[in-house]
Amino acid sequence: MFPRALDDTRAFDIARTLLDGFNLHYRLFRETSAAAKQRFEAGDWHGQQKAQALRIEFYDKRVDEAAERLEHEFGASQLSKDTWQQVKLHYIGLLTDHHQPELAETFFNSVTTKILHRSYFRNDFIFVRPAVSTEYIENDEPAAAPTYRAYYPSRPGSTDGLREMLLRIVDNYQLQREFEDLGRDVDYLMNALRGRFGEIRLRANFQIQVLSSLFFRNKGAYIVGKVINGFTETPFALPVLHNRHHRLVIDAALFGEDDLLMLFSFARAYFMVEMEIPSAYVQFLRSLMPRKPRAELYNALGLQKHGKNLFYRDFLYHLRHSSDKFRIAPGIKGMVMLVFDLPSFPFVFKVIKDFYPPQKDTTREQIQSKYLLVKTHDRVGRMADTLEYSNVAFPRHRFEDELVAELKHFCPSLIEEDASNLVIRHVYIERRMIPLNIYLQEATPEQLEHAVIEYGNAIKDLVRANIFPGDMLWKNFGVTRHGKVVFYDYDEIEYLTDCNFRKVPQARTEEDEMSGEVWYTVGPRDVFPETFGPFLLGNPQVREVFMKHHADLLDAEFWQGHKERIGAGHVHDVFPYEPHKRFRLHSYSPFGSILESEALAMLDAAAHSPGGAAQAAGFNPI
Repeated sequence: MFPRALDDTRAFDIARTLLDGFNLHYRLFRETSAAAKQRFEAGDWHGQQKAQALRIEFYDKRVDEAAERLEHEFGASQLSKDTWQQVKLHYIGLLTDHHQPELAETFFNSVTTKILHRSYFRNDFIFVRPAVSTEYIENDEPAAAPTYRAYYPSRPGSTDGLREMLLRIVDNYQLQREFEDLGRDVDYLMNALRGRFGEIRLRANFQIQVLSSLFFRNKGAYIVGKVINGFTETPFALPVLHNRHHRLVIDAALFGEDDLLMLFSFARAYFMVEMEIPSAYVQFLRSLMPRKPRAELYNALGLQKHGKNLFYRDFLYHLRHSSDKFRIAPGIKGMVMLVFDLPSFPFVFKVIKDFYPPQKDTTREQIQSKYLLVKTHDRVGRMADTLEYSNVAFPRHRFEDELVAELKHFCPSLIEEDASNLVIRHVYIERRMIPLNIYLQEATPEQLEHAVIEYGNAIKDLVRANIFPGDMLWKNFGVTRHGKVVFYDYDEIEYLTDCNFRKVPQARTEEDEMSGEVWYTVGPRDVFPETFGPFLLGNPQVREVFMKHHADLLDAEFWQGHKERIGAGHVHDVFPYEPHKRFRLHSYSPFGSILESEALAMLDAAAHSPGGAAQAAGFNPI
């Protein structure tokens, strides 16, 4: 019910204060995102990583500031229901010509739910559904860049102008660092287009549309767009990297929805993109990846709070149109997390238990800090993103009794139940995957080989990102529908640089060697990689594949070497596409996905070390 009249003189001022808080947040968000271009041009990789982590904190800080100001200036927590309804109506009016209305609505929800107690709160006070349309929002300022640009060949129907058009597309981003040889890279791109489309016959409507801003993440910049030719639309992305001479190169051409889904994966860090109208970017990206939920696209653009809001709306909509029940998730139960799911919904819900077995020396605060570490770290396609919620009310009748009993036994401090709802005070939500241990049990020999290789690759990607996963058991990894192996159990992760990787010392006596107990001293962060084998490689088929491809993971020198390199300031390359898609280094098969500069540096170092060229010829990095 809405108030009959807007007669509370404070309501407009409160609405204006709320919008001022959001506008400050988005201005700072845009400034940090826009500065990613300068950091990329300068090769400031540590600065890029730091900015990506800090930007995640911006939103909560602005929400806290706005809530504090409203309480100080207006006594917001004591205002009547009628006043809050008037505030919302004024706020809607202020959003009529706003360029980020959907984000501003989410900010309104965040601030008001922080101020008002749940028992007092009603959906009338928040934006359960969007009140302002995001369709066809335009920035009408004369100097403003459009959301995307369309490029056409200089001679319609002829491929002769296609190369010139591609050069123009790249030039228009005005990157302030030279390309090593842009003409050569465009020739690579022309060959990739022929490989994708065959001999290209340009239809009357042929055009290439590209988003006006580059997408920055870690050490890469990405041109994102689509090729339109007749009735076909083909999404694409072009990764731009630094080479060993610190000049720019186009490293690959990614075509099709599946390639872009990998680039925008939920297991990767958020992009930095300079956007005036984010809803227009999401609309364009949805035309490239129609299977990807809008919530995940907002997340990928660094707007994860609005992504959470959209996810929750989708979840409520799904609940309304389904009838199955929440259950204890299949698989081996965790020691610190109680995991449940809804079979018809592709996500799992994770709740931290109140108590743990003796071997788990941890606390709720430590576990939450690990999940925050993952949120702010580079996830390199190998750690699932998590959505964190507080005070979520679930319909009680949708829960199996066994699950309710488990929640009350293991998590009583987080559970509140009334006649119709089961409220969980704190929950993480992650994309559901097939647990790797279950996948291996049901896999064909070919699937098993691929999964074990992927498992080792996942660990090595985490190593490159300065992450030691801690508990590397198969059950803590999942398989996505694209066949990627992703880590999702974070309660024991550490920075690689905080660990000490050691070989097991030689036994001093025969009694030591035969002892079932550890007879040597072990520090709190000592790790002995050679001891991983008995826990991971009991299956002979698994062991054969693992030892063929990833035996180095059982060697302390592998881990310690990467620790030292990262400690010295090196930032590894981890690419969101397969090595065979790269334009260069296809002949350097031993190097997998490492960058040309890194591979050549390794070869050079090996050639000048004892053993010289012979050692270089046999050199086998990751």
